[in-house]
Amino acid sequence: MNVHDSERLAGLMEDAGYVRAADDNADIVVFNTCAVRENADNRLYGNLGRLRPAKDANPGMQIAVGGCLAQKDRGEIVKRAPWVDVVFGTHNIGSLPVLLERARHNAEAQVEILESLETFPSALPARRDSAHSAWVSISVGCNNTCTFCIVPSLRGKEKDRRPGEILAEVEALVAEGVLEVTLLGQNVNSYGVEFGQRTAFSELLRACGKIEGLERVRFTSPHPKDFTDDVIAAMAETPNVCPQLHMPLQSGSDQVLKSMRRSYRADRYLSIVDKVRTALPHAAITTDIIVGFPGETEQDFQGTLDVVAASRFTSAYTFQYSKRPGTPAATMDDQLPKQVVQERYERLIALQEQISWDLNREQEGRVVEVVVSEGEGRKDTATRRLSGRARDGRLVHFNPAGVVDQEIRPGDVVTTQVTYGAPHNLIADGELLSHRRTRAGDNWAAGRKPKTSGVTLGLPSFGAPATPEPAAVGGCGSR
Repeated sequence: MNVHDSERLAGLMEDAGYVRAADDNADIVVFNTCAVRENADNRLYGNLGRLRPAKDANPGMQIAVGGCLAQKDRGEIVKRAPWVDVVFGTHNIGSLPVLLERARHNAEAQVEILESLETFPSALPARRDSAHSAWVSISVGCNNTCTFCIVPSLRGKEKDRRPGEILAEVEALVAEGVLEVTLLGQNVNSYGVEFGQRTAFSELLRACGKIEGLERVRFTSPHPKDFTDDVIAAMAETPNVCPQLHMPLQSGSDQVLKSMRRSYRADRYLSIVDKVRTALPHAAITTDIIVGFPGETEQDFQGTLDVVAASRFTSAYTFQYSKRPGTPAATMDDQLPKQVVQERYERLIALQEQISWDLNREQEGRVVEVVVSEGEGRKDTATRRLSGRARDGRLVHFNPAGVVDQEIRPGDVVTTQVTYGAPHNLIADGELLSHRRTRAGDNWAAGRKPKTSGVTLGLPSFGAPATPEPAAVGGCGSR
């Protein structure tokens, strides 16, 4: 969601006449922040501190901070870093260009935090990061009250887009060569709650299956409490919906789940996994897990290990519990010592690493279809491989030799046979079995990426080739 919001911010800046800076000497630097874990705070203020000398040397330079951390800290940001020019929240990202101009005109910091959504993000322009894959928001906000999570207080209650608007955006992207979309929501399978349609998400998946030229559909993230059989059926019966599911577990202990205010229990979670595997035997299932939640006992943690062993996740995003001020869990008794959390975390990692490796070894010999991506293989230059994602979301590093129709570009589609399953990826070192050139690959080769003007404002159009992103600040630099 944050990546997609950053695409919106980049689109807004371009519409306001700015261009992406080709180096570190940006006139404007925008930080889009997260507040889920404490290290996000530390990273932001560390980066702001590193920018202060540049700001002192060039007082006309502007620094803006937006996103969840801005929504949380508000005016505290300019108190701690008075060289910041603009602070804006999650509900008014469309205000950024105006706030920058106002700060420039008034020669003082502008802090604007709205308490409710001003404009649904998809009505704003977006400079897409990829020529072949796109994020599509179906909802924003969350109606759950998990005790560890600060997101509902920062993003607000769930707001759903109408299906026609979503499908119009998908069709517009496909018309420009996009092969794959990921439907985004804080809780995608509660989609439709705002307009009272319980089966809205499964119907949306099936409708995406009817869009000619859309080869892959993914979604993130569902909540186990809202997962229904009609969604599983839609996944299995819609050919372009990928055999992949990311479903947060958080804990395998019923007692901890209750304390987290997660309204499902371990048996319910495992039953969904079983149903998905029955309908989609080769589905790759991934998850999120929190270790060291307040009050977690060794028995509770063992419950998590048991569910992980039974679920056999392809991979897991594992986190040590991070206390977030303003959440109920932050004031709970029995906060665990760091050394206890660390030891449990290492045991969980060891178990999941072994499961991931075992499952990837089972892929050896299988033929996989890969959409070639850019920048996902850090060692590709050294190994002379290319990389991309299989339909189930696994990362595949492959040998680009064999049945090749000229140069292979990001966005092209290849098929290859897996020769080795590594712990975190698949290796395909044999010759390619096929290579299909795509419009997305053509666009990548020409340096073009879709720029959507907001789904209600017309179809996407391609702009000028993007220049390289600035390397130092980790934000969105503009000039």
